[in-house]
Amino acid sequence: MILLEASIQLVPDGTLLLHLVLVVVMVFVLNKTLLGPINRILSEREKQITGRLREAEAMAAESREKLKKYNDALREARSAGYRLLEKERADGLKEKEQKLRQYRDQISKEVAAQVEQIRRQEATVKSELESQAATIGNLISSQILRRPAR
Repeated sequence: MILLEASIQLVPDGTLLLHLVLVVVMVFVLNKTLLGPINRILSEREKQITGRLREAEAMAAESREKLKKYNDALREARSAGYRLLEKERADGLKEKEQKLRQYRDQISKEVAAQVEQIRRQEATVKSELESQAATIGNLISSQILRRPAR
């Protein structure tokens, strides 16, 4: 019998209903006082986190767009710089060609003038040589023939 008295017997009685009512009341009170504010705080945090995530995604998209615009502007500036550099190089080459052409023309004129001057000198020297040759020829013939020169 001692064993029987020591054992616990579960027999439903009126306290079980009281316990159920107490659990329901406790759940209701805990929902209103403790779990409600915690759930509200958690939902607000989740809203803030999702809002910040959207804001971060928007900022990332904006920064990608700005980076794309920057790269496009940089590419266009480089292209414009290369075009300007090529234009300046072409202008420099044209100027160089023009100066070279002017110098060649000037040198050609100078060479032509020098050639003409040399031809005139040649003609003068030739006529002098011919007159001297005639004089020397007359002198030689007069000395060889021993007659006076004509």
